[in-house]
Amino acid sequence: MSEISEGIAGTIGPDAQALLARAAGAEARGRRALRAAIDDAFLAPETRLDDRARIALIGLVDALATAIGQDVRDHAARVLIGRGEAGLAEALAAGSVALADRLAGAGVLRDPELVGECLARVRCELIAAALPAEAPADPDTPSLVVRLTGSTDPVVAEAATAVLAGESQRRAIAEGGVVNASGLPPAIHRRLTWWVAAALREAAAAAAGDAPSMLDRAVIEAALRNIAANEGQDRLEAAAMRLAEAIDAQADELPTLLDEALRDRRVSLMTAFLAHALGVDYEMAREIVLDPTGERLWLSLRALELPRPAIARVGYRLCEADGRRDLDGFADMLDVVAGLDPRSARRAIAPLTLHPEFRTALAAFDGGRP
Repeated sequence: MSEISEGIAGTIGPDAQALLARAAGAEARGRRALRAAIDDAFLAPETRLDDRARIALIGLVDALATAIGQDVRDHAARVLIGRGEAGLAEALAAGSVALADRLAGAGVLRDPELVGECLARVRCELIAAALPAEAPADPDTPSLVVRLTGSTDPVVAEAATAVLAGESQRRAIAEGGVVNASGLPPAIHRRLTWWVAAALREAAAAAAGDAPSMLDRAVIEAALRNIAANEGQDRLEAAAMRLAEAIDAQADELPTLLDEALRDRRVSLMTAFLAHALGVDYEMAREIVLDPTGERLWLSLRALELPRPAIARVGYRLCEADGRRDLDGFADMLDVVAGLDPRSARRAIAPLTLHPEFRTALAAFDGGRP
């Protein structure tokens, strides 16, 4: 049968061969489309992404891939020019491959860690953008972070400055700037950079002819440079944690700091204050803050001995900014949470404060019970 197909292919032009190839794959594409439609149709409402989150997630992944791709492409082209391969450099620089689409087509964007990190980042940004705008009592008073950059404590001032730099980096990515720091955790950034490098190499492979080694070496060098630069940069989340640790808020200071962070629409900073106060890592605190059901957050705030008005301010702001949350449900629960003894709340959230790898191990054993 294959001999007959090869014989037929030899008698027709390349356009017709491409048509036959696409037709041959139509059945498989149809099966994949049906499976995707079934998965989407039966998603529980609470797990389905709303349009804003979906668009923002796709936009962030596209922006990250594009920014990394531009940096890798530019440096690889410079390397090739320096090695006398101007034609190959031009072919690489002129490539118009849609990187996010190519990565999605290869299936690599289904990576749970990458998508989980990007989705958490998107949700923080959407909540921050939707938080009620509240003018300070004194309009000349700068925001909390700006004030902290002028702190007499150099550790606090440096961390606050790093937070502002991290926010600036995030805006540059969103606006399509060429950056070599994605703000992703190093392991995730490395994976994404290598996927982008492979897509760029694939797009320029035809120009390399039968000797792709020069192209490969240039792309690898550029990817390694990008990875090293990212690992040398401060992530916004890490800077926010450093700031929270440097301030080391006492119990009576925490409500004001959480309140100011939310009024300034800095969800990442509010999350860092919570993480430091609870003694958990940033990722665990972010999971608590972003959980739309909210029970763990309300218990955490009570475990930290926040009074009812402070819990109410946090809860109402988040409910107004996040359409997934139930404002009436929070109002009904507020008296119960506020009346809870802080020691009981601390016992309830104690498992959240365990080492993250230990929690993962416990969850694996729990999932294996008969």
